[in-house]
Amino acid sequence: METLEEAEFCFPQLFNTSCKRHTRPQSESMLIYILMSFISLFTVVLNLLVIISISHFRQLHTPTNFVLLSLAVSDFLVGLFVIPSQILLTEPCWFLGDLLCVLYYCLNFIIVYASVINMVLISVDRYVAICDPLHYSTKITQMRVRICVLLCWTYSFIYSFMFIFDSLKQPGRYNSCYGECVINISGAADIVLGFILPISTIVVLYLRVFVVAVSQARAMRSHITAVKMQSSVTVTVKKSELKAARTLGVVVAVFLMCYCPYYCVSLSSSDLIIGSSSEAFMSFLVYSNSCLNPLIYAFFYRWFRISVKLIVTLEILQPQSCDTNMFLLYF
Repeated sequence: METLEEAEFCFPQLFNTSCKRHTRPQSESMLIYILMSFISLFTVVLNLLVIISISHFRQLHTPTNFVLLSLAVSDFLVGLFVIPSQILLTEPCWFLGDLLCVLYYCLNFIIVYASVINMVLISVDRYVAICDPLHYSTKITQMRVRICVLLCWTYSFIYSFMFIFDSLKQPGRYNSCYGECVINISGAADIVLGFILPISTIVVLYLRVFVVAVSQARAMRSHITAVKMQSSVTVTVKKSELKAARTLGVVVAVFLMCYCPYYCVSLSSSDLIIGSSSEAFMSFLVYSNSCLNPLIYAFFYRWFRISVKLIVTLEILQPQSCDTNMFLLYF
């Protein structure tokens, strides 16, 4: 009986001050471990392929792809650091100390916020490409995109440290027992600045993109003669831009489906208990988004499938492989 009681505590030697473990069926625990481990490995490998593809092949060095590269980096870090750390919290006993607990949350916030801001940048990029195609090349340049990506990560760092600064000064001050990993953040500010504001921006921009894309698609299918168009020249968006808008629209839609449930629970003032089955499911949903993005690229972007083939077959190790014409390989 004593062994069973000790097994209920994170630190049996600190019987009076130790946190209790959540009792969960072994089959459920194994399922969580297997799913999280699989997603972690899959996320790292797939996003690493995206990073190598866009970084290596010069023809893929476009403003849109630089934003996708930034998104792939944040997704890669989710698979490499955040998901493995989340597995440690399924007990939920934190054995790595109070300082690493705060740093874990800080890294988590940085990566998640960077993903959100990258989605905003994607929406802005598609908005300009579809709604103002004549000025796209002058407004969305590689230098401006690189600056925006840098500002995205800088904002994520500052934003995250702003929320964990109080906990960083005295790690563990909000823990009620040993083995707990808790920090204090302003929930309202987090929801407004980290979710409502950027998500509203994404939705509004993509609704505008959707309306314009539909009208342009109808215009391309119509049988308007060149004579009728002489009086008022209409600029139609290229098919490639419409396809990119559709593809990135799927990325944004999947992102919203993965992230919205977690924040909807926060908005409903319902608390998620760390280590509970509901918290594990919400985390699984959020982190699975990092794994789904490369799969969307593989499904919609032929250049990604071709680049993966070149990487897997080690053809990228050949001299001048970075100058490969990816688009000629389409045919």
